Amino acid sequence: MARNNSVSKFIHPMVYAKMTRGTRETLEVIVHSNSTCDHIRDQIINAGGKIKYELPFIGAFAVELPIKTIAQVAQHHRVEYIHDDAKVFKSIDLAAKIVGSVLANDIGYTGKGVGVAVLDTGVFPHEDLIRPTNRIVAFKDFINERSRPYDDDGHGTHVAGIVGGSGYRNSKYRGVAPEANIIGVKVLDETGSGNTSDILAGIQWVVDNKEIYNIKIVCMSLGSAADTPASQDSLSRGVASAVQNGITVVVSAGNNGPSRQSITSPGIAPSAITVGAVDDNRTTSIEDDFIADFSSRGPTIDGLLKPDVVAPGVDIHSLSNKGSSAYVSQSGTSMAAPMVAGAAALLFEKEPNLTPRQVKARIVSSAISIDRNRNAQGAGLISIKNILQLDNQAMPGK
Repeated sequence: MARNNSVSKFIHPMVYAKMTRGTRETLEVIVHSNSTCDHIRDQIINAGGKIKYELPFIGAFAVELPIKTIAQVAQHHRVEYIHDDAKVFKSIDLAAKIVGSVLANDIGYTGKGVGVAVLDTGVFPHEDLIRPTNRIVAFKDFINERSRPYDDDGHGTHVAGIVGGSGYRNSKYRGVAPEANIIGVKVLDETGSGNTSDILAGIQWVVDNKEIYNIKIVCMSLGSAADTPASQDSLSRGVASAVQNGITVVVSAGNNGPSRQSITSPGIAPSAITVGAVDDNRTTSIEDDFIADFSSRGPTIDGLLKPDVVAPGVDIHSLSNKGSSAYVSQSGTSMAAPMVAGAAALLFEKEPNLTPRQVKARIVSSAISIDRNRNAQGAGLISIKNILQLDNQAMPGK
């Protein structure tokens, strides 16, 4: 059954523009159903579509469609929207220095047993992740389909180290949750870029395997231009579904600041914990910290206040993929997001039955305001002491 409405309203503007230019024979797109995948599969195949991924958690397919049949597919009454399979990039700026450790570790909170899925360029088996215990408990590669952990870019390893490096080789570079388990999901290539469809497939895999690896948190230090409302944005819909499936999703805000309304996708997702970056170098107190110039600002395209919080993201030392005992400094909201993911792991260790909504509320409500511009800082700088409510906190039984 076909619609009588204008077909353009069911097609992402970038896809429609590519169709109009007519310079390519096929396009990679995400086709969303307003019901289930089964209701649109035959329509896609009959239109000459080649299915790359089935994404039942958001009722969609990642497909390659002939340009000449995209309008035909969009007219089907069960097709809700055809989104661009946009390029997504790691959220990193320039680099250089160091970050301190966390009070919570000293009283016994380390994120032990909590699974954190890092959707990124991969994870290199650095000694700080595999010693004294191998905490890379799973690895899934959507780029090269390799089975053993690796990282041909280095970004994902750096992020994983901020979340959960043990400090085995150098204790001053210990991560926020040094006993958390890392689930490496490679969705970005050796240049730090990837397709929306690969990231959605990664989220789908996490949802399908969350019970096996006790995955409580997804960390995504990546983003692409946010040019449609969150309700139509494929990555944002993926985030929403993951949260509905009980997974806390932490994402970087992007590095397109200080421009207004520069939050990237999936940072625009209402249910995500979207993290901007603070420069805490050369300062002696929280009051002296300031929002990094590169950190993306809100509001979102929907008028939503974002980021939700900020965390240190300038000159952060963490693990390198260049050697089992190597470290490197990087900057960006990519470095801020895993600090919040690590904090969430500590909170789940302390209170394992919290919902993603409750985790987000605790992180946001306990933040410390450092800037008058809420579209730059959200609720403010995260405070792990406040998140864990550590005042008069006794040592946890271990």
